[in-house]
Amino acid sequence: MAKRIISQARGKGSMTYRVRRKAYRHKIAYPPRFNGEGEVVKLVNSAGHTTPLAKIKYGKKGEIFFIPASYGISEGQKINLGDDKFEVKNGNISRLKFMPVKTQVFNVEARPSDGGKFVRTGGTSAIVSKVVSGKVYLIMPSKKEKAFSGECRATVGSCAGHGRVDKPFVKAGRKHYIKKAKNKLWPRTSAVKMNAIDHPFGSGRGKNPKSKIAKRNAPPGRRVGLLRPSRTGRKKR
Repeated sequence: MAKRIISQARGKGSMTYRVRRKAYRHKIAYPPRFNGEGEVVKLVNSAGHTTPLAKIKYGKKGEIFFIPASYGISEGQKINLGDDKFEVKNGNISRLKFMPVKTQVFNVEARPSDGGKFVRTGGTSAIVSKVVSGKVYLIMPSKKEKAFSGECRATVGSCAGHGRVDKPFVKAGRKHYIKKAKNKLWPRTSAVKMNAIDHPFGSGRGKNPKSKIAKRNAPPGRRVGLLRPSRTGRKKR
């Protein structure tokens, strides 16, 4: 009897494929608009993230927030949390329009005050490329240029956790526990090695997946192949 293919089962959100809440108990976000100084209280290891987190205390009431730690930051370090007295110093947080060209930044907001969405993987950083009519262009880790509003906030420096992928896993057990912490599907079976009943790319001789461009609003299980391609068809020379 047929069963749901894996991507459908994961998309449904059953307990088998639900992420461990404990791994993501720290909410990563910048505080609401705040000009002043903060202190790095503690560097926290989080199983659900590829970089250590910095626990930062700010304000008169000693409020707390968590962000990815900047490379080279230390406990007890003071950091600037706004546009007043901003300087290009490792760990400082400010709006992009105040960042000089060629500044390394990470944990960039997609929209002002959303808490930071881009460049949060361990060891990564983006570089401020240019400022054009209120838009700040960053060269992302993918080497592509992306425009952001000058009101979006970012942290100066690069994410801690460099060299994370340099050390080999050596044995399957280590990878098992790392994947288990984030509830990632592992080991992952190649789609073309499945039976036709288990996946749209299943069966056939050798690795000959059918050319498929999934619809933008396709449900889990139909979203296989090229997902949201930037272009289709043959490339004209």
